[in-house]
Amino acid sequence: MEIKQTDQLDTIYQDARTIRHHVFVEEQGIDESDEFDGTDSDAIHFVAYVDGTPVATARTTVTEADIHIQRVATEKAYRNQGYAKQLLAYLLASPMFQDAPMFYLGAQKTAIGFYQRLGFEQYGEPFTEVGIPHVNMRKVVVKQN
Repeated sequence: MEIKQTDQLDTIYQDARTIRHHVFVEEQGIDESDEFDGTDSDAIHFVAYVDGTPVATARTTVTEADIHIQRVATEKAYRNQGYAKQLLAYLLASPMFQDAPMFYLGAQKTAIGFYQRLGFEQYGEPFTEVGIPHVNMRKVVVKQN
């Protein structure tokens, strides 16, 4: 598996967009205008490739001192093979985020266990976004001296 990243609206971004369209718009029925909300140009997009095929994606935005992870998605044919886990492990260990004290995200309730296995913990009250139940989750980074 190869992971590429971009902060441009280039071909890597287009691969991320395609995955997100398949998963969120086509499979989950999220309105395209909600999924593509005009904030992609403010994000860093990560895409995992298997033999040149884009299979998983996530995006991050830097908010104050923390890192917001969003739009984590895996193509249906490539699920349950560890690609999203590897992608997020790569993202969490990225040197560009080495000084970030915390990563946070809004997880669909069906994905809580996935994020817990990556060290995230739930906080706050559950909420509904685009008609789907979510919870807030965070991973506080412990710095080694």
